[in-house]
Amino acid sequence: MDERRLPAPAPAPAPAPAPAPGASAAEADALGLRANAERFSGFAELYDSARPEPPGELADLLCRYLGHRPATVVDLGSGTGLSTRWAARWADEVIGVEPSEDMRAAAQLRALAATSCVEGWAHATGLPSACADVVLAVQALHWMEPAPTFAEVARLLRPGGVFAAVDCDWPPSLGSAPAEQAWAQCRATVRAYERRVVAGLAGEALTGALSEAERAGAAHPGRDSRRASAGTAPRGPRSWSKDGHLATMSASGRFSWCTEVAVSRVEWGDAGRFVALLRSQGDYQAARRAGLGDDVLGVTALAARCQAVLGASPRPWLFTYRARIGVVAPAEARRGAAGCSL
Repeated sequence: MDERRLPAPAPAPAPAPAPAPGASAAEADALGLRANAERFSGFAELYDSARPEPPGELADLLCRYLGHRPATVVDLGSGTGLSTRWAARWADEVIGVEPSEDMRAAAQLRALAATSCVEGWAHATGLPSACADVVLAVQALHWMEPAPTFAEVARLLRPGGVFAAVDCDWPPSLGSAPAEQAWAQCRATVRAYERRVVAGLAGEALTGALSEAERAGAAHPGRDSRRASAGTAPRGPRSWSKDGHLATMSASGRFSWCTEVAVSRVEWGDAGRFVALLRSQGDYQAARRAGLGDDVLGVTALAARCQAVLGASPRPWLFTYRARIGVVAPAEARRGAAGCSL
């Protein structure tokens, strides 16, 4: 398990009180985040069946940072509830917060006794202050405006609480170079066409063959897929670099300690799930909504290649997860630090 650390700066001022009901939607529009939520509508079933869940070792680590089993976990950008259900195995109660109606409906169908899901945004959950021992953002922080999100996290956490932004590298390691290379080629094609969609192109300008420059410029960095596209696009969603999470968390002043760890998890899958995992990506879904088909996007070729080299028999896949963890000061430390109020 790899680990990187950054010292946290002086604590930030006290967070604002909970937003008024109904304020979150207007704030999301003002921040330009509506497209981020809409990006994940319409494929909840595929998402939930294809995506992996975080490693159990990471849960153990978060509990050790906290010092006890969490009474309440808040899961920001909880989607179909995949990470919410994972957290329910090591917490007494888990509350998912998700702006997409489509994703919330899928989460509610799979809800456990200890889980619930509410409408809200990472920067404006509407939940009470100091209600959580742990706050999660699994495969989600890169779609959230950092400063208001960290302010809301600090408001939600109890003294000594833990925040974890958890991301997975794409694709998993299969032990098959041909299959992984086919994924990389297909994902670059998808990303190049999505850039055309974001640019507002239509007709032949949208569907025509890609140039070599377009393909080369859209190579998919599996560790941080948002690195090259971070920021604000003329149209479409906003995103932030995953590799920048640790630095922005530390610079926020909301946490007394920030660190990064890498943890692996093994899950089993076949050629069909490998292709489904690519189809569960937001850029593929955006391209499909724009009318681009699997032949143009290279997914038909990917499926054929994977079937040829992987076959129908499941094999072990190695997923690498990167968790950026922030710990808020315990009550004793807050009382002892002049001007320290999170």
